[in-house]
Parts: sequence; structure tokens; C-alpha cells
Amino acid sequence: MFENLNWWEIGALLLLALLIFGERLPKVIGDGLRMLRGLRAMAQNATTDLSKELGTDIQLEDLHPKAFIRKHLLSEDDEQAIRKPLQSLFDDVKQDLNGVKSELNETAAGIRASGLKGAGTPAVQNTAPVETPRPAQRFDLDAT
Repeated sequence: MFENLNWWEIGALLLLALLIFGERLPKVIGDGLRMLRGLRAMAQNATTDLSKELGTDIQLEDLHPKAFIRKHLLSEDDEQAIRKPLQSLFDDVKQDLNGVKSELNETAAGIRASGLKGAGTPAVQNTAPVETPRPAQRFDLDAT
């Protein structure tokens, strides 16, 4: 929490706390630490109660909704059934990106082979910019 503060900033915060709370500063620090211990105990009790109710061992990280559903409610077959429709889309995008990457590598190799001058700068040719066709839109951009 305080890893971005240097010693001068921490000292300034302590001085500011001393000016604001004065002689009550030790009591305020003690109350804050007691509250923090109470919050930790409540969180631990809540996870213990939830573990007892569900009959499984639950960690605090498991309470994230996605992790909870994946770990406790879905079987492996259910998870695969959910992922299956998106897998073909993922494969198509990955294939397209690999194609673009190979085209860029070929273009860069061609530029290096044909247009190097002097200290490694490519030759600049006066050519008109090439417009790439845009794919047809499958959805309405204005729709919400």
C-alpha cells in the first residue's frame, strides 16, 4: 500500500497525523488496528461459514464470481460446452493475425533487401498510399 511513498512523504504524513490528532494519536492508531483485526476476523468467519454451508473448502480468492462458478458449479464438460462456440472464433482470429504477421515479415524483408542505403535507412520511394478495403459491418454502430 505504501510502496510508492518515500521516507520524506511518510514523515510528512506522520507529522500531519500528529498535528490533526495531537495527544490522541496513539489511541487513534490503536482503534484503527483493532478495527482492522475485527474486519479480518469477520472475513475469516464468513469464508468458514460459507465453506461449511457449501461443503467444500473455499478460499477468499474463490469468492470472485467467475472463479466461484468455474470451481464449484460447473463441471469440466459444462465449461467446455460454454467455451466451444467461441473457440472457432478464437481460432479464426489467431489464424488471421498469423497471416498478417507473415505478410508484415515478408514486406519488411522485401524492403530491407531492395531499399537499404548507407547507414541502414530504407530508401523512400514516391508511391501513392494504398487503401485497404474495409470489411462489411455486421452490426449497427449506433445501436445500444
